[in-house]
Amino acid sequence: MSMDNRFTVEETNLLSIYHEGSREQLVENMTAALPYMDEDMRELAQRTLSKVDALTEAEFAELIICAADEA
Repeated sequence: MSMDNRFTVEETNLLSIYHEGSREQLVENMTAALPYMDEDMRELAQRTLSKVDALTEAEFAELIICAADEA
């Protein structure tokens, strides 16, 4: 299974917003934004963070993080 299939389109788009190079920076950026998100977005972010947390560094490095078109 491809690493990209672990994340939904919405989760991948969220990752693309907060990703700045490293896994640690992504987690830090997204966690800092949680208090400013509405309830639905916060749930999405927390679910996405838990998936990122479950990845090894090698798996994270293989992720292709870019916004997906929802056409």
